[in-house]
Amino acid sequence: MLTAALRRRWPWHVPAHGVNGISVAMGVLLVQLVSGLLGGPAAAFTASGGAIFASLADTPNPPRRTWRRVGTAAAAGFVSSVLVMMLRTHDLALGGLVTVLAFVSSLMLAWGVRAGPISFVPMLAVVFTMAAPPLPGWMQQAEHAGWTAFGSGLYLAWSVLAARVLQPRYRGLALAGVLEATAALLRSRSALLLQDRMRPEGAPPLQDWMARQVLLDERLQTARDLLFEAADAPDAPRRIAVLLLAIDLRDTLLGSELDLDLLGHDAPAERLRSQLAATVDAAAGALDRMALALQLGLPGDAPSVMHRPALTDAVEQFGAEPSRRALATALLDRSRHIADDLGRMQAALAGIDVPKPLSPEELRFFVSPEGWPLAALKLHLRMSSPILRHAIRSAVALGAAYFLALALPWASHPHWLVLSVAVVLRGNLDQTLSRRDARVAGTVLGCLLVLLLSLVHAPLLSSLVFLVAAGTAHAFVNVRYLVTATAATVMALVQAHLADPSGGFGVGERLADTVLGALLAWGFSYVLPAWERRGLGRLVDRVQASLRALVREALRWPEPGERDVALRLARREVYEAIGGIAASAQRTRAEPQSVQVPLYAMATLLTQCHVLLAQLAAVRTMLTRRADRLDRAASEEALRTAAADIDRLLDAADPQSAAPEPQSGDTVQGVGELRLPPLTVNEPLLPWLQRRLRLARQGAARVAAAAGAVRAAQRRR
Repeated sequence: MLTAALRRRWPWHVPAHGVNGISVAMGVLLVQLVSGLLGGPAAAFTASGGAIFASLADTPNPPRRTWRRVGTAAAAGFVSSVLVMMLRTHDLALGGLVTVLAFVSSLMLAWGVRAGPISFVPMLAVVFTMAAPPLPGWMQQAEHAGWTAFGSGLYLAWSVLAARVLQPRYRGLALAGVLEATAALLRSRSALLLQDRMRPEGAPPLQDWMARQVLLDERLQTARDLLFEAADAPDAPRRIAVLLLAIDLRDTLLGSELDLDLLGHDAPAERLRSQLAATVDAAAGALDRMALALQLGLPGDAPSVMHRPALTDAVEQFGAEPSRRALATALLDRSRHIADDLGRMQAALAGIDVPKPLSPEELRFFVSPEGWPLAALKLHLRMSSPILRHAIRSAVALGAAYFLALALPWASHPHWLVLSVAVVLRGNLDQTLSRRDARVAGTVLGCLLVLLLSLVHAPLLSSLVFLVAAGTAHAFVNVRYLVTATAATVMALVQAHLADPSGGFGVGERLADTVLGALLAWGFSYVLPAWERRGLGRLVDRVQASLRALVREALRWPEPGERDVALRLARREVYEAIGGIAASAQRTRAEPQSVQVPLYAMATLLTQCHVLLAQLAAVRTMLTRRADRLDRAASEEALRTAAADIDRLLDAADPQSAAPEPQSGDTVQGVGELRLPPLTVNEPLLPWLQRRLRLARQGAARVAAAAGAVRAAQRRR
């Protein structure tokens, strides 16, 4: 097997966040070496601080984005550092500055995920500047500012250069991550087939499905940002084609989950389920091999056709039962669709047949937004905004932490308490509690590592440990925060020791500040809380609006050569909207019982959204793959009517009164009620399309009813 052979030759590979962490450590090392040669150890210490807070925004991105984000981080850090240095000897004024910086940096989250790393830069600049001794004269302060700017600027140049060099690697790893996540979805589907855990509506267990979908959505957007902005690169066309085909494969898989409960539970049905599961497992294995080849930079599998004579034999077992035979043939047909998608992906990756469904201009519609428009900030300048409430909460918490640190018996590192509160206090209680536990545990582990390091009195080793800790903390911040907390503790203690070797490592003070900071952040998380129920109405509105847009695009007859940009954009919006509901359901579990939104209401909404998505995916698959067996005039009329009905249902004020009356074949308790023609080459597909559209109407009514239940539960609280 290719996978086994590759793993024997390369037993491990460095993931994207690991490559990024190594790049950051090398950039900081470059700054230390150059500034040390030019200005000595003190200059190297100051410049490395400027490099580290600029590096927060250095994540796997195209060079153009790296330049803008790291440049913004460098500027924000430099201004913060200069202000802190000017006020070092004025405790009251410095406390006010910490409060203002906390408010402004938290308000930056109004620009979304891209502002997350940059929003923490001012606080880290405060910590690094306060780690150095106070400088009384303006000339010393100007020199400090100059070396800080030098370190930030040199690191900015390094980050852009590294981004250019590492782009092919980042693109390959991003695409490999998408393929691995898609393979996990396929295996989840296979497990459901074997365990017979399908719900009557055709939805898999919610928790597992949502976890895998959220992971896939995150990896898809990362891959879009890296690949679509480099559409002119030599390797880009085939990798972009694989990415788009992987997105289509998810829809194919979604539609294939329908109707399995109608097979029954006798021996032929179980045998067919097992054989279907085996074919899905084989497809997942092929995706894993493609991902591994991308990770290791090697050619993948050649395009192959998955022959399934056993499936054909399984269908023959239902020869005496036309309805079940028709359904088994449909399931076999969907299995072939998965294999066809996989074959096209293999061919595209090998460069044999590379489709071009979208132009470079159209691909840019799917790239994450960039820049800092003031309009995004204006939307949050009201007390109902969770961003503004978090900004006020952070300002009060960090200001209180600073003044409390000055009053403590140990006041040699007041910035440590500020840092502990800053990294633990998040925008919601769920993330705050998670950060609290990881921060305390990581600090304990980091202090133990530093105690071991203290047994070896070697400045060169301490400098090397500082660099490794900086790269590790950066690499794992969004992957495993416990590792980041441990590395950050090592980095802070070693930094303090390098700045003042006579003061020791300050392990006891670090532990005390971390525990106290975690408690303060936990307590302040209840100040101006933004409970999930406050924004749930907007999330539900977004889900319904996105589904209506998707229905308009999905229930349209596809014209030959027509670009499907609008359909793809609508589909992405639906997944993002559903992901918002899932994230809210996750966060509300940590909230006080009195303000929680009932999870069963949100779970029902997510389940019904999944069912409707599956019905729409099945309709779209029928239109794109079997249009030659559909009467166009009759099908277009059925699609228009269904689209209008579903739009009305999703927008209905009273979903129950607007729900369609069940028709024959809608609510099926057994396969015998299908009464549909067999899926042979000569039989028309219009009855199957009409049945699928009826079920889509029912799905839309259930989504609207579930959305109404969530709103009602929100109001009752």
